[in-house]
Amino acid sequence: MIIGIDDTDSKKGMCTTYLCAFLMDILRDYGDVSTPRLVRLNPCIPYKTRGNGAIAFEISTDKCDKVKEAVKSCVYEFSELDEVDTNPGVVFIDDETTLSNADIHILKGYYEKAVREVLNKAAADTVISGLGLDSFGLKNKRGIIGALAAAAFVLLLGRYQHYDFTYELIAYRHKARWGTPRIIDENSVWTADAATYPLTWDTVDVANRRIVFAPHSPCPVLFGIRGDRVDAIYRAYELIHAEPVERVRLFITNQGTDFHLITPDRNVELSDYHSYIVEGVVESQPVTMVGGHVVFRMMLKDGATTIDCIAYEPTKGFRDIVRQLRVGDEVMVFGSFKQGTLNLEKIGLISLNREELRNPRCERCGRSMESAGRRGGYRCKRCGTHRATKEVVTIERTIEKGLYEVPPVARRHIAKPLIRMRHERVYRGLTIHPCR
Repeated sequence: MIIGIDDTDSKKGMCTTYLCAFLMDILRDYGDVSTPRLVRLNPCIPYKTRGNGAIAFEISTDKCDKVKEAVKSCVYEFSELDEVDTNPGVVFIDDETTLSNADIHILKGYYEKAVREVLNKAAADTVISGLGLDSFGLKNKRGIIGALAAAAFVLLLGRYQHYDFTYELIAYRHKARWGTPRIIDENSVWTADAATYPLTWDTVDVANRRIVFAPHSPCPVLFGIRGDRVDAIYRAYELIHAEPVERVRLFITNQGTDFHLITPDRNVELSDYHSYIVEGVVESQPVTMVGGHVVFRMMLKDGATTIDCIAYEPTKGFRDIVRQLRVGDEVMVFGSFKQGTLNLEKIGLISLNREELRNPRCERCGRSMESAGRRGGYRCKRCGTHRATKEVVTIERTIEKGLYEVPPVARRHIAKPLIRMRHERVYRGLTIHPCR
């Protein structure tokens, strides 16, 4: 039986992954439990709690009724039900449920929409009833949306090879420490990162000299180590010195995969609360706004649509890359879209405009000519020489073509770090410039 759970936490506390870790220890009395899945859903959803994550796992058991009761009891006990935006949902896919290839295809489509699009509860209810699945929810039961997506992810990873995945090892605090400052030896974290990067990543932010693998909320999580190899993750864990932990759990996850990004057809209109990869040409010089945000306008390849692209202040040094853009640069942008603006997560510099129009220089004295008025061309006041138009000069650019990303301190859970692309030929073969 597969069990998917979502929306048990709030901004004030709890974490659905903790409920999962606790529940799995209980359920070992009923059967063999698989490595759980942590699924990040559409990061643009406005009613998400923090990282918009749901969980799922599989249990081999002949005591399904007792398992379901244990799950419901834990959801009742641990969910932040007093918080208005906490609406737990659980989905069960029983072993007795016969799913055809067509049914799996429906779940595949649903999972992909849950990560990339905006779904309502009715969409989940339609799939659940159509496939004859069992479900449970509290309050408005909106958590059913993510719970079904997480349960579907368990099925899909075993059937489709093209789904990218990574791992995260999450350490949890003793309950008496929830809401208190976390005790973590930062020097040991830097040591762990140096010993295991790039097989682990987003543990520290080198450019900004910060550790980034520990949350700041009052949730049960002490820290989480992300990576591509389980042995490297456990090696990092062994090197980190911190307060005593209550329990530790390894998750298989879609974090760090960029699965939320959509590459639209040329004439498709961009929609709010979706994330895209689009290409175009820089149409305006980048401007630094009040608050430190940097914005430029871009003309998409369709030649008719313009969007504003913004690098917000928390992206820190990434803004310096954006500031070096010039009108005429051909770029590829990655990020979430809302009200005509794309929030940058990465940017690819495909070609650089190295030409600049300047007042021509006098052939006799070498001085820059001055405008001779409207339609009068350019004239050297000293020598009287004349040129009809400006001259095109080649300029040096300090920036290089390639892919650039926001630093770890500003990276979304599901966004793919460029270091994970080091062995891939991606996006026109552009050189990657990972941010550490």
